[in-house]
Parts: sequence; C-alpha cells; structure tokens
Amino acid sequence: MSMPKGKVIARGYATVVEDDGANYRNIAEQMTELGHKMNHASARNYVLRAMRKFALAFAEAKGETLTEDELDVVAKSPSFQSGVAELVQRLSIED
Repeated sequence: MSMPKGKVIARGYATVVEDDGANYRNIAEQMTELGHKMNHASARNYVLRAMRKFALAFAEAKGETLTEDELDVVAKSPSFQSGVAELVQRLSIED
C-alpha cells in the first residue's frame, strides 16, 4: 500500500509548502546537519507541538478555552501556520 500524499483538512493540505516555506523533510535535513538527528515525522511532531502552544496562548489571550481536539484542528491548519510564520517574521524584522 502506498503512503498518502498529505491529509486533506478543511482549509487545504497540511503538508503543502507555499512561497518560501520549508516542508518537514527540509526541516529534518537541516536539523540533522546542525547535529540534531531527526526524520520528517519527528519534524512534523515538533512543529505541531509548537503550533499547539501558539494556539493555546492566543486562545487564552482572548479569554477562550479550547479542547485538545480543537487545538489539534487549529494547529494543523495551514492558514494558522502561515499566520504564525508571518507574525514571527515581522517580530524578527523589528529586532
């Protein structure tokens, strides 16, 4: 049986790379080059864990609570990930 190309979620494919973004394989290769042996599945897990933390922090800042399932949906959303990336880039440019 062949591996799926990417899980389809409500707002797109979670594994699609747009613009200057890196996919999970690229992230894993860069981390391995830096001395942190990693495969693409581990890279995905680390990215999603970080995205869950961002989602939780944003929800708490708005006074909302999210269930674990809701956090997962938000964290896996390509539009949420793009928004976080844009925010981080803007903040790094300002420094």
